[in-house]
Amino acid sequence: MHLANTFARDGMDPNAVREVSLTINAAHLFVYFIPETPEEAAKLGVTEDGPAYFAFRSAPMGAIPWQVTLAAFYNFSPRSVQAMAGVWDTATPEQWQAARFAAVDRALRRVGVSLTAGQIAEARSLIDPVVASADYAGKTMAAANASVPLPADPLVALWQQITVLREWRGDAHVTVLAANGLGPCDCNVLQTATGHFPEAIARATRLWNDEEMAAATSRLVARGWLNADGTATDACIAAREQIEAETDEHCAALWTPIGDANVRRLTSLIMPIHEAFTAARTYPFLVEMGATQSAA
Repeated sequence: MHLANTFARDGMDPNAVREVSLTINAAHLFVYFIPETPEEAAKLGVTEDGPAYFAFRSAPMGAIPWQVTLAAFYNFSPRSVQAMAGVWDTATPEQWQAARFAAVDRALRRVGVSLTAGQIAEARSLIDPVVASADYAGKTMAAANASVPLPADPLVALWQQITVLREWRGDAHVTVLAANGLGPCDCNVLQTATGHFPEAIARATRLWNDEEMAAATSRLVARGWLNADGTATDACIAAREQIEAETDEHCAALWTPIGDANVRRLTSLIMPIHEAFTAARTYPFLVEMGATQSAA
């Protein structure tokens, strides 16, 4: 890997790429933790969290079988994703997408995200060229979200553009995980061992069983990434950062249409979305962020 050469070729500061990626993720993330999401799912006749999650997030791809969702999401167990079977009989993907936008709209209003009309317009002027010029080859989730018609509300439309880029990095991350020989269960164990995702949430949502988790742990112990008790080694911490850096490397070209200064401006502009949901005590864990401050 030649990280410095890649960033130099794309003319991007790796710190700017990392910070915008973290902020994009944080500005999108609330949809999975707000009460409005299960409320909107219940209106469509689905009251279980798992099937609703997969329906909401899969909806841009259309009425696909659960196996396609499993392939696109990567780090979930087959038994967790199989629970979504039948959701397209309950409501169409278009209805699920509309319900997701309704949940986002209600939540944004409830927490009082402090973005003016001018700031939303400025953020759109920066993010839209990135979405429009992105290379979607191999980026299944990002391409699907880019095909979704934007809703009328300006802030919800901004959130959907944020979602496209959040999924773009996620698609790139899957490519890096596979290239590094980290399977779907292994990457969950890596994240929990390094403290980047609570183990209780990983187990409750990904549904890998004890035998599968133990096998993944053994594989990581054999690589020298975990100690026998499942705790992370220094090599594990370094490997996880290397994987994140390789993902950033993939993302560098994504941001070249607007350049470092505008990337930092976009980061600052959308920060209040995350700040508002954090202030509303939305998350059961600390969301990883960079050092950029929100826009005045």
